[in-house]
Amino acid sequence: MELTDALVLAFCFAALLAIGVPIAYSIGLATVVTMLLSMDLVPAVTTTAQRIATGLDSFALLAIPFFILAGQIMNRGSIARRLIDFAKALLGMLPASLAHVHILASMLFGAISGSAVAAASAVGGVMAPQMAKEGYDKDYAAAVNITSATTGLLIPPSNILIVYSLASGGVSIAALFLAGYLPGLLVGLLLMTAAGFMAVRRGFGSRQAVPIRMLLRRAVDAVPSLTLLIVVMGGIIAGIFTATEAAAIAVLYALILAFIYREITCRDLPKIFIDACLTTAVVLLLVATSVGMSWIMAYVNIPQNVAAALVALTDSRLIILLIINVLLLSVGTFMDITPAVLIFTPIFLPVALDLGIDPIHFGIIMVFNLCIGLCTPPVGTVLFVGVGVAKTSIAGVIGPLLPLFAAMVLALLAVIYVPGLSLWLPELFL
Repeated sequence: MELTDALVLAFCFAALLAIGVPIAYSIGLATVVTMLLSMDLVPAVTTTAQRIATGLDSFALLAIPFFILAGQIMNRGSIARRLIDFAKALLGMLPASLAHVHILASMLFGAISGSAVAAASAVGGVMAPQMAKEGYDKDYAAAVNITSATTGLLIPPSNILIVYSLASGGVSIAALFLAGYLPGLLVGLLLMTAAGFMAVRRGFGSRQAVPIRMLLRRAVDAVPSLTLLIVVMGGIIAGIFTATEAAAIAVLYALILAFIYREITCRDLPKIFIDACLTTAVVLLLVATSVGMSWIMAYVNIPQNVAAALVALTDSRLIILLIINVLLLSVGTFMDITPAVLIFTPIFLPVALDLGIDPIHFGIIMVFNLCIGLCTPPVGTVLFVGVGVAKTSIAGVIGPLLPLFAAMVLALLAVIYVPGLSLWLPELFL
């Protein structure tokens, strides 16, 4: 019966996605259909509703709408431009400097906003015309934008790490935030290396050295924006406030900064709040239905069966870990990152724990895998945003993306097989 339930769940979910049903509805409907195998209609619908409501009844989840609102506020202001100016002053002396500037600015803005889509839109929107003016190919510029935008999901504060904390049963958000720093910096450096090599080989760009005085001025301009990271992470690590309280402080700080810069007025606030509510509604609907699906998977013992199947396949820890990562990379190509984390964490985390992998380390591995999926067709949201911003096509951008994908996969392998990259900072500070 358990096998039948699992097959029905998988078939219904895949069929609904194939005919174009939105993923949140696909998850919810597949859950209800599977429940109907073991109970009547009314109990099935009632149980699904209860699980959805219970899944959203979490104080930690309040951080998500606050961080989304803070990101919306920052996306409307000049924070992206100030960070780009700072990155130009810092990296202008390097060959193909604008490529490096783009990656560093995406890392900084993505970390502040907590959104890969926001980074691809804000930083890409500013950098695409500048890179075109300097002679960079627009497909190359789009590829740099798409891959670098995902670094903000690893470098905290990150909404998806909060979602993983929920799905894993309460792994420390502070520890996850700290664990994301070194992997995020590593992938950024490897992307810079690959992008720089490609640009020099193809004759793109030039050095743009900036005088020390200009560097200091632009650093001072960027300090208020970068201080947000210090306030949020410093408060969480020091135990002054929780991640949810830090998110609320981030909103207040972003508002104050936006009004000081005189780029947002009171008339702009209703539109900002509405956009933040719409984005929050989409994210939390995905969270709610995914929690329901996670419950039914546990009810029919899918995680235990998957764990048993993997262990029966091989007793090699490295091979099982490799299989899990290949599956996650595959999942990332057709499913958005939020439902993927919520659905597959309960399946793969028990296997990882049986292998002796720290849940914090596994969380970074999972998010990193799915970040790569955001850059790949057919469902890669960051891919579509990056292509739209650069006014190019998916077919055109695939070629320049491949070396950057290779850099991301190399960084992923380092994170997988060197646990210290994820665990050193949490062990040092917590």
